[in-house]
Amino acid sequence: MPLSGPLYERVASAPPVPAGLPLVIALTGFTDAGGAVSRMIDLFRDDLDPSPVVVFSADVLLDYRARRPAVTFDGDHLVDYRPPRLELSLAHDTLGQPFVLLAGYEPDFAWDAFADTVVGLAEGLQVSSVTWVHAIPMPVPHTRPIGTTVSGNRAELTEAHSVWKPHTQVPATMGHLLELRLSESGHTTAGFVLLVPHYLADTDYPASALAGLDSVSVATGLVFDGDEIREENRDYLAKVDDQVEGNAELTTMLHTLEERYDAYMAGSTQAQPIIHTGDLPSADELAAELERFLADRRDGDDKRGRR
Repeated sequence: MPLSGPLYERVASAPPVPAGLPLVIALTGFTDAGGAVSRMIDLFRDDLDPSPVVVFSADVLLDYRARRPAVTFDGDHLVDYRPPRLELSLAHDTLGQPFVLLAGYEPDFAWDAFADTVVGLAEGLQVSSVTWVHAIPMPVPHTRPIGTTVSGNRAELTEAHSVWKPHTQVPATMGHLLELRLSESGHTTAGFVLLVPHYLADTDYPASALAGLDSVSVATGLVFDGDEIREENRDYLAKVDDQVEGNAELTTMLHTLEERYDAYMAGSTQAQPIIHTGDLPSADELAAELERFLADRRDGDDKRGRR
């Protein structure tokens, strides 16, 4: 699709952005297992009150028919049309530390032009590092910490925090392209792939957002208040555990996942790869077993609305 207008606009009233800040990238799109990135964006926008510096054009970058904006029907008229947002902003963490935030929808169009623009903006701001997060479903148990696969050019992060180091081809996201282009231009980069239990991937799993925030903190030193999400996660896990305990098949499945996870993490020569398609139930089968729980979660999400 050819460009139909300017890719972005600078905000005239934007505050000055100091040089040398970390850049954090959070884009929703192709994969967002557990709603990790969506919830992180909600926290960034609601709690940190970022000040937009650059606003990207949805008319140029977004396929509206694939990801339709929300509009509210109020009795007999329409109100509150909310187009998706993609912005580069100046934000401050819980301790007041400043950072640059690129957050919002993943572009559908003009990938090369968008990537070139972000690289140019990063160079102009002289960002000190680039960190991005996304989440994929994996056959791992929810009773263990969420692991990560770490990419980029920060060997110390990969060595310390990458629990699974595959050699494979995957469908690219804009985050991947930005990491490549920013690395090629000499920036310090780190990408964190959150490995979310596949039977919870279609829900809003609070622990996935917490793992994403922790990953950003590890890479940048930024601090975020996740107390509300932690409380939600305790309630969420209690409901999941109730479902598992009342179902022998789910209990067996969970124990199998735990054994394989523990063997893999221990470095056992008998360990199975984390990705294992043997006798594990499919994601659809597990989702069916948890249907009542998941339906309750989705109903609650619909009432709250999603940003």
